[in-house]
Amino acid sequence: MQQRQSYDIDLGVRYGFLELIDTDAIARAATSRWSNQSLCTVNDCVIRLGVVEGEFHWHKHDREDEFFLVLSGELAIDLDDGTTVRLQPGQGYAVPRGQVHRTRAAVRTVMLMVEGGTVEPTGDG
Repeated sequence: MQQRQSYDIDLGVRYGFLELIDTDAIARAATSRWSNQSLCTVNDCVIRLGVVEGEFHWHKHDREDEFFLVLSGELAIDLDDGTTVRLQPGQGYAVPRGQVHRTRAAVRTVMLMVEGGTVEPTGDG
């Protein structure tokens, strides 16, 4: 069984409505290889900023879809059918609920994620 690396995941929503969110400053302050900060909520979703380098473990979300938008760097999203989607800055991709996947970044990558507010970032089960 593959051992999971350590992830720095902060589920506390950092910003409320009508507050400026400086994603560049948050990304510069991230020091771990895998950082995930909840920025704000919009309706029933949470907007998160990920600063990543390396590989996340295989997982799925039974109840929630996920959306990834790369701001800088390069993100690979592997699906369990053997497909790999590679995202460059300005590109996004939605993963449907129940789809087994993992994300990888060979270089430091900054991305926004939009997920249901009930999502468990490390996956269900």
